[in-house]
Amino acid sequence: MKLDRAARRCALQAMYQFDADPDSDQGVVESTLEGSGADEAARSAGFSLANLAWEFRDENDPEIERCSPEWPIRRQPMVDRNLLRLACYEFTRGGTPPKVAINEAIELAREFGGEKSPGFVNAVLDDILKARTSASSTTEEGEPS
Repeated sequence: MKLDRAARRCALQAMYQFDADPDSDQGVVESTLEGSGADEAARSAGFSLANLAWEFRDENDPEIERCSPEWPIRRQPMVDRNLLRLACYEFTRGGTPPKVAINEAIELAREFGGEKSPGFVNAVLDDILKARTSASSTTEEGEPS
């Protein structure tokens, strides 16, 4: 799935709604995205990304928490934690190059997050990437990961 910034904005908006109300009706979330100003392709791609990232949050959240011990998921600002979930999904399962996913998350953090959000998002995603790269290279060398 080819994603652009508009699709990621839509994904973040949908994730925010899923997070605010986990029992959200999918149709309501989709209709909310219609008011986003994004074209149909961006809304559709963003909604798909949000659904996939939300589906894998239980797998990604522990990794996010390991890389942000002072800020457990429940204490992170909603925008930040959902950007982390989106980017983590993108570079672990979505086929997006890690540097692209991280850069896009940082840019969206600048746009939607607080003053410290870009640095926080960057640091956590960088730690996740380093941990995965280290685990991957250890496994390739034949040592247990």
